[in-house]
Amino acid sequence: MNILVCIKQVPGTSNVEVDPVTGVLKRDGVASKMNPYDLYSLELAMCLRQQHGGTVDVITMGPPQAKSSLLEAICMGADKGCLISDRRFGGADVVATSYTLSQGIRKMGQYDLILCGKQTTDGDTAQVGPETAEFLNIPHATNVQEITEAEDGFLTVRITMDGFAQVQKMPLPCLLTVEKNINTPRLPSYRRKCSVNPDGISVFSLADFEDKNEGHYGLSGSPTQVERIFPPEKNLSKEIYEGSGNELSQKLFDLLLQKKFI
Repeated sequence: MNILVCIKQVPGTSNVEVDPVTGVLKRDGVASKMNPYDLYSLELAMCLRQQHGGTVDVITMGPPQAKSSLLEAICMGADKGCLISDRRFGGADVVATSYTLSQGIRKMGQYDLILCGKQTTDGDTAQVGPETAEFLNIPHATNVQEITEAEDGFLTVRITMDGFAQVQKMPLPCLLTVEKNINTPRLPSYRRKCSVNPDGISVFSLADFEDKNEGHYGLSGSPTQVERIFPPEKNLSKEIYEGSGNELSQKLFDLLLQKKFI
């Protein structure tokens, strides 16, 4: 079973500046780490490789420093990595990001299974995985808590829903996003770290893609853009009313009327 894991490098701190013009995060010079949710999908991939054979590759989209997350994944046991990096990809929303990933995945080759973390800690949309599957035209399932069976070109997965669980049979190839309680991720291997060649990671830019239309990537390819990011305003003012039920209801009515809520 040949598996591809989509990972992302995210800020290692919540103290990240926002570009006032584009509304995107300023990632340059900020300490980064692999998205915690992606560790579980990577561990699942390596467990499946151990059971069924095959390969585990990793792919990420980001600036050149995102290569360090690929190297970490290889130290954990992945076979090879690919970095999608081009300034024209910057500022992408979930649609443009998903499309860019789909182009990179097509360039890498055919895979039986694509795994993603449930979501990222910097965006928290949980949309990139499913949208990537849609661009690849393959079936997908989200919030996967367990793979109960894998045989004859199908996976049987257990999906967590609101208040109940759903068991679903997925044909291969497919894409899954996995929950964080699906396993316990392993630590990187120091022995593998000593033998990893940083120059062995593939790097794709727009010139490597089949679709080279710049209008499909980055800010220009994003149907949604951040208009403004700001901390929520705090309002500590309060008024306390005392009286009977009828008196309090009348005061509340008068207040709503005064503020033109009714």
